[in-house]
Amino acid sequence: MVITLGSIKIDPPVLLAPMAGITDLPFRRLVARYGAGLVFSEMVASKAMVAETRRSLRIIRAGDDDQPMAVQLAGCDPDIMAEAAKLNEDMGARILDINMGCPVKKVTSGMAGSSLMRSLTHAAKILKATVEAVRIPVTLKMRTGWDEESRNAPELARIAEDVGIRMLTVHGRTRCQFFKGTADWRYIGDVKNSVSLPVIANGDIQTVEDAKTAMELSGADGVMIARGSYGRPWFVAQVAEYLRSGHHLPDPDLEEQRCLLHEHYEALLSHYGGDVGMRNARKHLGWYSARIPGGETFRQRVVRLTDPDLVRDEIDRFYGGLQLKESA
Repeated sequence: MVITLGSIKIDPPVLLAPMAGITDLPFRRLVARYGAGLVFSEMVASKAMVAETRRSLRIIRAGDDDQPMAVQLAGCDPDIMAEAAKLNEDMGARILDINMGCPVKKVTSGMAGSSLMRSLTHAAKILKATVEAVRIPVTLKMRTGWDEESRNAPELARIAEDVGIRMLTVHGRTRCQFFKGTADWRYIGDVKNSVSLPVIANGDIQTVEDAKTAMELSGADGVMIARGSYGRPWFVAQVAEYLRSGHHLPDPDLEEQRCLLHEHYEALLSHYGGDVGMRNARKHLGWYSARIPGGETFRQRVVRLTDPDLVRDEIDRFYGGLQLKESA
């Protein structure tokens, strides 16, 4: 299935979630190359965007691939959200996503993220102001509600459709669950049944079978991958192929993974600069190796290094040893 938002076609309907500290330009480029239908930037605060802080401008930097630039905005002031939306459109964004799903306290304490689901009147003002400020498609990401007693995602979905939102993504948990328990994919179906918009299922998609089950239980038009992509930029392609044909694509071989990790590491150093890039790379080094025998030992060794050349040597040593064992 292809999802169409104006002139933009999302094919396959497998999306990379906006994740703070994860979906920076280096990671988005890798995931897009493997075949994601759409990749989102990290969440950027609307107030920081209007102030044009250095970090906010780095977050929305576009790549040189064929992916449309999709930016997620968070905020609590309709006027500032509208201004930030205009700025992003002027800077090349082709899709804007409004964050009403982030559960983190520093976001919700400022009446942004999922806290907006506690006041649908105010949420409607933000949605309307943002949609009316730009010509490009505006989408919405939310949770099922604030808590179990106020699961109001279908109501918010209808409001969003009425003001011109073009697509919805629903994480199948309440804000108060954070990431505990399990995502309720069936409840996402209640949102799907309440609107005529494309609806994307999100939450707990760690395997290709998870993606298929989420689609079946929710009736969603696509899936959004978040934590399942950690250390696996190729996972979205595996999900897309499984949903299309039922075929399991294998993981890249060890040599391709080694080259990919080197590429990702160098891109992080270039994007952030040496010291910050090395710190950001440490979590990725751990995630890439987490599913491989000896990965924890490699992670413990490499995260202590402060010389990029030594990190490069450790990557080669780790994957080289694995390849020797594989060929023995």
